Amino acid sequence: MFHRWAGAKLATKLFLSYLLIVLVGVATLFVAVTLIAPDFFGSYMYGMMQGQGGGMGPMGGMMGNGNGSAPLTTTGDALDAAFRASLMRALLLAAALATLAAIGLSAFVSHQIAQPVRRLATATHRIGAGHYAERVTVPPADRGDELGEMADSFNEMAASLERTERHRLELVGDVAHELRTPIATLEGYLEGLLDGVVTPSAETWAMLHTEAGRLRRLVDDLQELSRAEARQIPLTLKPVVPETIVEAAVGRLGPQFEEKGLTLAVKLPGPGQGPGRGGLPRVRADADRAVQVLSNLLTNALRYTPAGGRVEVSGARQGNYVALRVSDSGIGIAPEALPQVFERFYRADKSRSRALGGSGIGLTIAKALVEAMGGALTVQSPGLNQGSTFTFTLPVAR
Repeated sequence: MFHRWAGAKLATKLFLSYLLIVLVGVATLFVAVTLIAPDFFGSYMYGMMQGQGGGMGPMGGMMGNGNGSAPLTTTGDALDAAFRASLMRALLLAAALATLAAIGLSAFVSHQIAQPVRRLATATHRIGAGHYAERVTVPPADRGDELGEMADSFNEMAASLERTERHRLELVGDVAHELRTPIATLEGYLEGLLDGVVTPSAETWAMLHTEAGRLRRLVDDLQELSRAEARQIPLTLKPVVPETIVEAAVGRLGPQFEEKGLTLAVKLPGPGQGPGRGGLPRVRADADRAVQVLSNLLTNALRYTPAGGRVEVSGARQGNYVALRVSDSGIGIAPEALPQVFERFYRADKSRSRALGGSGIGLTIAKALVEAMGGALTVQSPGLNQGSTFTFTLPVAR
C-alpha cells in the first residue's frame, strides 16, 4: 500500500486524501450515533416515566390504564418526541466529533502536502543568497509525484548553478594564470632593457613579439568563446560538401603531421559506398566554421599523439546527420575525465598542454560552434594510452 501511495501522482493523492477525510467523517458520525443515540433515548424514556408517576409498572406509562386509546395516542406522541429529541442530540454531538476528526485529518494531510513546498521555498531563498550547495531532501512518500519531480528538478538546477559558479571561479583563476606567464616575461625583459641589463637584439625583440602574440591569441580565444557560447557569431549556413571540409582541414595541417612523424589517414565513403546518391550527402553548415572545428580536433590529436602514431579522419551518415570522426592512437582520456573535456581551460595533462602552447578552450569553442550549426560534439576513449575519438555531427541539407 505504501509503495502504491509513494508512486502515485499528486492529483491521485489529493483525491484519495479528500475521500479518506469524507470516509473518516462519515464513519465517525455513524459510530457516534450508534453509541450515543440509545443512551439519549433511554434517558428521555426514563424522564417520561418519572414524570407520569413512579407507581406504574414498566409498561404502565406506555399502555395507560387499558380502558381507552387516548393514553396510547399520548404515549405514542411522547415516544416520537423522545426519539426525535434523542436522535437530534446524538446527531449534533456526532457531527461535532466527525468535524473534529475531519479537521484533524485535513490538517495532517495539508501539512504533509505543504511541507515539501515549504522546504522548496526555503531552499530557493538560500540559493538566491548564494548558497549553491543547498539541496532538497525528497521523502520516499513524495517520490514519483509532481512534488518529488519538482524537488528533483530543483536539485538538478542547484547542482548546475553550483557547477557554473565553480567554473566561473576556475575561469577567473585560469585566465589570471594564463596571463601571468607572458606578462611576467614581458615585464622582465622590458625592465632588463630599461636597466641596460638586457642588450637589445633581434632575439630579444622576437621573444617580446612571441609573448605579446600569446597574449593576443588568448584574448582572441576568450572573445570568440564568449561570442560562441552566446550564439553571437554570425554563421552563413548553406549546403556544403563534407569532403571539402575534410580536404581543407587535412591540407592545412598535413605538413605538421609529417613533421612529427604521424600517419594521417582519411577514410570517407566514395560513390556507391554511402547511403542515398553515393558518398556523403551535403550538410547544412558554415564551411569556414566547420573547417575550424575539424582543424581544432586534428590539432588536438596532433598534440596528444606520440611520434609514430596514427590519426584517422572518417565520415558516415547517421540518419538526418553526417558524422565526421577524428580518431587517434594517442595518450587517451581517463573515464572520469571524459565529462570535463569540453570545459573551459580543462587539461588532462596540464604541464604537457601548456608546454605545447594550447589555451585550453579550443574544444569548448568547437563544441559551441557545432551546436550553433545544429549538431553535436562528443568524445569517446577506452582509457589512458588507448587513444580517443572525437565525433561531431552536422545536419543533412534538405
